[in-house]
Amino acid sequence: MKRCFWVDENSEIYVKYHDEEWGVPKYDDRELFELLVLESFQAGLAWITVLRKREAFRAAFDNFDVIKVSKYDEKKIAELLSNEGIIRSRGKIAAAVNNAKIYIEIQKEYGSFSNYIWGFTDNKVIRNTSEQIPVSTPLSDKISKDLKKRGMKYVGTVIIYSYLQAIGVVNDHQKDCFKY
Repeated sequence: MKRCFWVDENSEIYVKYHDEEWGVPKYDDRELFELLVLESFQAGLAWITVLRKREAFRAAFDNFDVIKVSKYDEKKIAELLSNEGIIRSRGKIAAAVNNAKIYIEIQKEYGSFSNYIWGFTDNKVIRNTSEQIPVSTPLSDKISKDLKKRGMKYVGTVIIYSYLQAIGVVNDHQKDCFKY
């Protein structure tokens, strides 16, 4: 079975992520928040690093309950910084807490974060038909700019493009991949 070039066929976790999750449209706000946080933690690292730590992240971040994460205080941040199962970056942890608060504001404004994020494409999946997979696009630029304007951190255009791929707003499976 042919998969996208970036999949390490020897990594069960990578194969499973590619085959069952990457590029599949997601609408559940908890799942959308989880992937937004994980994508921000991936900045500067390989995605496989985040995938290997995903279960530890779920446990550490209260299964990505946005209300709980928005209320994390310095004591909880210190606890997360001492958790060897996750990526321990004060800036990224603080951004997750900050972004949770803004995420809730967006939910209130749009009825759900799903409505907000899918509204950028009129609820349509963007299928990349080029041979090259871009690292950013005018769409990711626009969303990144809006999220930053609202006060979110670690939401640059490259992170947002990866996020759009992960949540299925963008389908970047290669033409010869069985998921295309």
